[in-house]
Amino acid sequence: MENTQNPQAVIDAGAFTVRRTIQISAPLEKVWRTVTEPELVSQWFGHVTLTGSGAGALGTIGWPGERRVPIRVETFEPPREVSYRWCNEDGPLPDTVDEARSTVFTFTLEAASGGTRLTVVETGFENTSDPAGLMTDHRGGWDAELDKLVALLEGQA
Repeated sequence: MENTQNPQAVIDAGAFTVRRTIQISAPLEKVWRTVTEPELVSQWFGHVTLTGSGAGALGTIGWPGERRVPIRVETFEPPREVSYRWCNEDGPLPDTVDEARSTVFTFTLEAASGGTRLTVVETGFENTSDPAGLMTDHRGGWDAELDKLVALLEGQA
């Protein structure tokens, strides 16, 4: 489902980042749970499993028909910011997150008129073998996945 009310993600090639800011007509606490609780994340993003909670929690994320990639919670500051590190390289995946072959995506939440403003920024593409290709791929991914988040939280899913 495409959300035409929110701008699309943008690439900053010089900073090796992908960023998208969206408005969600849902309370901040509800959005926070939906971007941090694995069973809720799995309803709009890839299927997430985590062992532990908060910063340092380890697990995997994956989509149907694709491999599961290692993921780790980097920061956890309820209800304002959470970041995840995940592996983004082709080829064999390590059993745990590899610092040299990963990017970090951070969700920042702010209360806004009528709901919540959520910004995702993914960084670290300069550490990958194909920064331009992965930034383009992830820009499209954040457009699609965050549109699903909006639909879920606004009752259109």
